[in-house]
Amino acid sequence: MTSGDLVERKNDHLDIVLNTQRRQAMVETGFSRFQFSHCAMPQLDLDQIDLSLSFCQKRLRAPLLISSMTGGAQRAAKINCHLAEAAEELGIALAIGSQRVALQSGHDHGLTRDLRRLAPSVPILANIGAGQILDPGLDWPRQAVDMIGADALIVHLNPLQEAVQRGGDRDWRGVLEAIERLVQVLEVPVVIKEVGAGISADVARQLVSVGVAAVDVAGAGGTSWAQVEAERADTDASRRIAEAFAGWGIPTAQALVEVRRALTDTTLIASGGIRDGVDAAKALRLGADLVGQAAAVLPSAMDSTAAVVAHIDVMIQQLRVACFCTGSADLAGLRRARIDHDGTPFPSSGHSR
Repeated sequence: MTSGDLVERKNDHLDIVLNTQRRQAMVETGFSRFQFSHCAMPQLDLDQIDLSLSFCQKRLRAPLLISSMTGGAQRAAKINCHLAEAAEELGIALAIGSQRVALQSGHDHGLTRDLRRLAPSVPILANIGAGQILDPGLDWPRQAVDMIGADALIVHLNPLQEAVQRGGDRDWRGVLEAIERLVQVLEVPVVIKEVGAGISADVARQLVSVGVAAVDVAGAGGTSWAQVEAERADTDASRRIAEAFAGWGIPTAQALVEVRRALTDTTLIASGGIRDGVDAAKALRLGADLVGQAAAVLPSAMDSTAAVVAHIDVMIQQLRVACFCTGSADLAGLRRARIDHDGTPFPSSGHSR
């Protein structure tokens, strides 16, 4: 596929996601089935609740990650600038979109160390697809990290999207072995994420067994990339194939619970349909270390840095109130807060941190 084709694809993706923000997801995230037990006497100062944590050897003021959402489209330069400035102002982590177009075309599209200049104190995560560590090998991962001065590299797994996408990567043989080689030679930690269909406990175990530092479960309940590809389809048959999988995937809450039970020590990121700070609080209680949001931030990112800050600050304040109303002075307390699943007390996630 040519660089021009890739740029067109990324532009299509942005347009479709922006135009479908209010559309009902085909799958529920599962967070609505969990309910915190309200604490009517928290005996806390709301303003003193500590949401801070360490990630990638840097201190964050809140356990949030602006998740990958943009790639090689020209307007991504403006989007990433707004996101980097907002991440720095808020003290949260930033994961950029796929760098494949920039690497393949030689045009950086704003994916340069200027992002590091804009966000010097927070973690920035580079991003490439699994297909880009199979071919052309390990050069692109190193370049992806170096071009933005990243603290870690995300390798995204998107087999469903590739399977229903015209020109998609169809041969996934040897992906685990390629990840293992990458972990062994790359100078920064490797993070693996899905793009909205979820990671199972079995797959997560395999990833951690080869040295992956963190897993983003990226479950179903947010953007359906099968549905996005259905809207891009150029034939009726392609559209029908993709549409059949619009509801495919492991719901985010289910993926998170199952992976945390299997891996008590691994850093986990929960993304996929996170609507607000209450969902974020539930994800943290169920075992996440960080909570990521992507599509919901995109309209603000298209506007300005101030719009991104305003959007995410609301989420942070919602998370703070959730801590207050569960009697949780910090994230460790939130992880011990009582939460019910369909009316039944839900046990501790087993998170060892």
